[in-house]
Amino acid sequence: MANLILVRHGQSIYNLENRFTGSLDIGLTKFGIQEAELTGKKLMNIRFDFGYTSTLKRAQESLRIILEEIHQTNIKVIESKALNERNYGSLQGLNKDETISKYGLKQVEIWRRSYAIRPPDGESLEDTYNRTIPYYKQEIEPKLKGNKNVLIVAHGNSLRALVMYLENISQVKILHLNIPTGVQRQYFFDENLKILEVKYL
Repeated sequence: MANLILVRHGQSIYNLENRFTGSLDIGLTKFGIQEAELTGKKLMNIRFDFGYTSTLKRAQESLRIILEEIHQTNIKVIESKALNERNYGSLQGLNKDETISKYGLKQVEIWRRSYAIRPPDGESLEDTYNRTIPYYKQEIEPKLKGNKNVLIVAHGNSLRALVMYLENISQVKILHLNIPTGVQRQYFFDENLKILEVKYL
C-alpha cells in the first residue's frame, strides 16, 4: 500500500510579512524552520523512497530539514519547476493588506482563491494545475503504482492543484481550500491508485 505525503513548506519571510510571494525565491523564518522540524517528527515512522520539491529554496529547505529530522537524507530527491508556487505577477512582493486597500477584499480573494482568474501578469490556479498535474501523472504516479512511498514538499497553490486532482474537488469548492504552512496530508492508495484513506497530520 503506497503512501503519499504532501507538505507545504514552513513559514517564509514573506509569509511573516504578509506579502504575496509567488515565484520569488524567499527563505524560511526561524518559525518556518521549526515547522519543518515538527513535520519531521510527525513523519518519523514512515520510510520514504523518493522526495519531490520545487526549485524554490523555501520548499527545498523544508524538505532538507524534514529528511534530516527523520534520518533519511540518502533518499533520491527530485526538484521540478512543475511544483513551484504559482506566479502572482505584479502582486508579488506586495503587502496583502495594502493590496486589499487598493483593490478591495473581494477582488483580492478572487485572485488568490479562484480557479481560472489570473492576477495581473500572473498565473491562475488553472495554469498551475496544468503544469503540476501532468508532471504528477508522468513522474510520481508510476512510483506510487510501484508501491513506493513519496514525500512532496511544495507550495500552497501547487498543493491545492494536487489536492484538487486527488480528491476530485470542483472548481467551485477549491475556492475554499487553504493549505497553511507546515501542514501535511497523507494519502494511502491501493495498487490501482484508488485512495483508501486520507489523514491530516
